[in-house]
Amino acid sequence: MSKFEQQLNQQLHDLAKEKAPQRDLWRGIELGIEHQHDTGTVPQNRHRRLAAVAASVALVVSLSWYGIQQTSVPATDHPTGQALVKALSNQHEQQKQALLVQYTDAPAMTENWEAQLAELDEAASAIKAALKEDPNNGALLRMLQQVHQQQITLIERVHAPQWQQI
Repeated sequence: MSKFEQQLNQQLHDLAKEKAPQRDLWRGIELGIEHQHDTGTVPQNRHRRLAAVAASVALVVSLSWYGIQQTSVPATDHPTGQALVKALSNQHEQQKQALLVQYTDAPAMTENWEAQLAELDEAASAIKAALKEDPNNGALLRMLQQVHQQQITLIERVHAPQWQQI
């Protein structure tokens, strides 16, 4: 055994077997427990756990309900392919015409808004042509919806800009 190890063993042997704290620690522990109950830390953690469990249960229930609804509704009730494209286009055209009628007497804030509207119409036509080749393409359907929304937004902003609204 080396000299260092011998010294270490001797120092360990010389240490007292029990060491008493310099002051009474129970009072501090008791105050800590009381403070924890007074501030509501323990119940708050319990509420958080309960809220997390409730949110998890709600998520499972809603996903289950959605799954049941999807399996119980016949596929013929949901338009797909060209029928969906036609339904989206008809709905958009009605909404667009209603806005144009609503803003007939309102002055336009820009000169070239009709040209922009025509460009968006051309984009929608190109997307519809692509959808004829791949009618169930989700990305193309989303693009068509975005173009339709851009047209609605253009009409609204040209005739009733945000700075004019209260």
